[in-house]
Parts: sequence; structure tokens; C-alpha cells
Amino acid sequence: NGRDTQRIEFLEQEVDSLGITTILMTLSDMYGIELDRSDVTPKNFKTLGSLVELVKKKLNKDAD
Repeated sequence: NGRDTQRIEFLEQEVDSLGITTILMTLSDMYGIELDRSDVTPKNFKTLGSLVELVKKKLNKDAD
């Protein structure tokens, strides 16, 4: 429904560059992972779930 679409697109539309930087720094500090500019993609910042998947991917990469 339309409400779900609004939620899905929220991060993509509402987060400015400072917000993105803050999110990257917070996730890096909380999870001990390295995030950089290449991680800032519309796909990774589309939803909260996509950010969770990014963190999981980085955690798995660091474990290898």
C-alpha cells in the first residue's frame, strides 16, 4: 500500500549527506566494521532493512 511505499523510500529521500556520514560513523563504531564512500548507494540506504543487510555483509566479510 502507499504507506509501505512511503516507509521504504524514507531513508532515501530524507537523509542528507551529514545524516549519511553520521549513520556510517555510528554503524562503524557500534559494529567494528569499516564503511566508506563505496557503501553509500541508493540500494544500501533505501530502507532500514537494507542498512541491516549492509552491516551483516560487512560483519561476514570481516569474519573471513
